[in-house]
Amino acid sequence: MSIISDNNDFKSAKSLHSGHKNPVIKPETLEADKNFENSIRPKSFDAYIGQTALKETLKITIEAAKKREQPLDHLLFYGPPGLGKTTLAGVIAEQMGVDIRITSAPALERPRDIIGILMSLKGGEILFIDEIHRLNKIAEEILYPAMEDFFLDMTTGKSQTVKTLRVPLPKFTLIGATTKAGELSGPLRDRFGIIHRLEFYTEDELAQVIKRTAGILNIEITEEGAHAIARRSRGTPRIANRLIKRVSDFALVKHDGKITEGVANESLDILKIDTFGLDTTDRSLLRLIIEKYDGGPVGVETIAAAIGEDVRTIEDVCEPYLLQAGLLQRTPRGRKVSPAAYRHLGIVDRDINDQKSLF
Repeated sequence: MSIISDNNDFKSAKSLHSGHKNPVIKPETLEADKNFENSIRPKSFDAYIGQTALKETLKITIEAAKKREQPLDHLLFYGPPGLGKTTLAGVIAEQMGVDIRITSAPALERPRDIIGILMSLKGGEILFIDEIHRLNKIAEEILYPAMEDFFLDMTTGKSQTVKTLRVPLPKFTLIGATTKAGELSGPLRDRFGIIHRLEFYTEDELAQVIKRTAGILNIEITEEGAHAIARRSRGTPRIANRLIKRVSDFALVKHDGKITEGVANESLDILKIDTFGLDTTDRSLLRLIIEKYDGGPVGVETIAAAIGEDVRTIEDVCEPYLLQAGLLQRTPRGRKVSPAAYRHLGIVDRDINDQKSLF
């Protein structure tokens, strides 16, 4: 199995990431990290840690497709960034014994971009489109007959000499990945035969990911050290893999190179990543809502302007974990900080004090 990437792969992720003040624990993919991530990507379901229920379902689906000697149904994976959607697509291609072509929706700006990729596909190949919710309308409409009937509708000529051609395509599998499933159009979403959400990882699963990565990179780490990093990795494998590199640098320079619980905690404290995995941007967001807006609710545009971040960064990067951790709430009137956030930041909740004063 080989991986063929579009020249503009991950251009959107790189541009999104360029505005981050603290990229250490952000889950977007940087160009500089692609080689590192490719080197540690698992190639089989046994090596792929986490997403247990999803793996079992996919194993059955792949085995059935092999017995029928047909390509897989089109798949859609959705969920927060950094949970392994691209990696999972690579594992599927490896298990099917076919090539995979990787591109991203923002790279398919012109009709000829998507047409060129579809025309070059071979029978059974997998086409992986990242951030597929950002696909433009023309490219999306080109995909409809390609996904459903494996035909490409094309027109030639001008004005009265226009002719419509139906070009047959080899049967292929499209795997789409998105962080915003709700932004996919109904017609596109309905053409996927298999739709799955990827969940945040548990501490134990992340510890396994960290130990596996440490083994590949020849980093010595204790069980307690792996769990210390896992606790601050926001339930995201991509963050865990980045943190182990930073902690390993600290262990090599300041200690004997071995990552223990104490070394991990000390280095992560220096990186200003707290025990909840929050960085300075996350804490600034929560403190802003508490101190300037009495805990909310406040609109996301106001928050973005106040802390100097892009709205999309807040919605796609900061909020998913803050909501999952119960530190932030979304209401019809805006974002609101939960009592758990007050406790985590060591700030007294005014509402609680007001209630106590009534008795």
